[in-house]
Amino acid sequence: MKAAILKSLGQPLAIEQIPAPELGTGEVIVDVVAAPVLPYANEVFSGERRYSMELPIVPGCGAIGRVRASGPDATHLKVGDWVFCDPTVRSRDDALMPDITLQGWSARSEGGLRLQRFYHDGPLAEMIRMPTENAIRIGDIDPTDAARWCALVVLLVPYGGLLAASLQAGETLLVSGATGNFGSACVAVALAMGARCVVAPGRNQKVLDDLQRRFGERVRTVRLSGDEDEDRARMLLAAPGPIDCVLDLLPPSAPTKVVRTALMTVRPYGRVILMGGVGMLGGDELSLPYPWLMRNDITVRGKWMCPPEAVTRMAGLIRAGLLDLGHFDVTTFALDAANEAVDHAAAHGGPFNITVIQP
Repeated sequence: MKAAILKSLGQPLAIEQIPAPELGTGEVIVDVVAAPVLPYANEVFSGERRYSMELPIVPGCGAIGRVRASGPDATHLKVGDWVFCDPTVRSRDDALMPDITLQGWSARSEGGLRLQRFYHDGPLAEMIRMPTENAIRIGDIDPTDAARWCALVVLLVPYGGLLAASLQAGETLLVSGATGNFGSACVAVALAMGARCVVAPGRNQKVLDDLQRRFGERVRTVRLSGDEDEDRARMLLAAPGPIDCVLDLLPPSAPTKVVRTALMTVRPYGRVILMGGVGMLGGDELSLPYPWLMRNDITVRGKWMCPPEAVTRMAGLIRAGLLDLGHFDVTTFALDAANEAVDHAAAHGGPFNITVIQP
């Protein structure tokens, strides 16, 4: 089969023929129909992001495809089923503390790296081998819509955070990093879940105006000035009432004071979810005042990715018409043009833009 291969950091992807994956027990082979290229893929492939992966590797992070073959442990999957290829692979030998690898993308801890050595290659290829539980049915779709369904990769990350926060219909959410790729998706998902209001701070006025245009009065935008006290006061003023939850999705380049400014808008007994990349490239650590956390009974939780059932629930939100994939502008590339796709994704990584490779 044909695949795009990252052989060394800082070098272009090599488009080559490699052996097709072989099916094992507990596994599924999926024909990849569409695989997204994340806006920061160039930073991963250059080594700038310092992701833990062993080369060479067929990279990628999630895909839409159709089941080609499944093992004896699959009791529902059928050949031809449309599935989301969930990249979050969890070890099966410790239900309490499973190691995790993002297949074709990154590993968490030494255990995750060991897992990556087995479930190594990602979806920038004609086929992918993955654990049975990671091929999650999404129901019948028009083949011409497969690329647009790749928006799941972007939507599921903040959805995982909102589920971890137990966001309830009628609550007010503040999205730190709302003008980014994942942050803007978080705005859409929170509204689909019934949020009363989403406060969306950011520096990019064009994106803030676009969020307001797309979603109307339930989104309250705040242009950040860089002054911590002033920005916090303006966020609180924008909200129609107490802010129940803050979800941070800021990238590694953001300073920690911007994170702190947003987090400390949450009400007493409120929840804070950390999902961004701040601190991954070094620099200051996030500092929050102990007395404020303790006396206001604030819950702070880190969250990476989403639980498996999130895919099924997200597909339900889409099919119910609560979440519109039509928000996303999609640009597709053939597998032979994988390097051009990586460059395009980096240059067009704004909100509601997705770049997709269709093998």
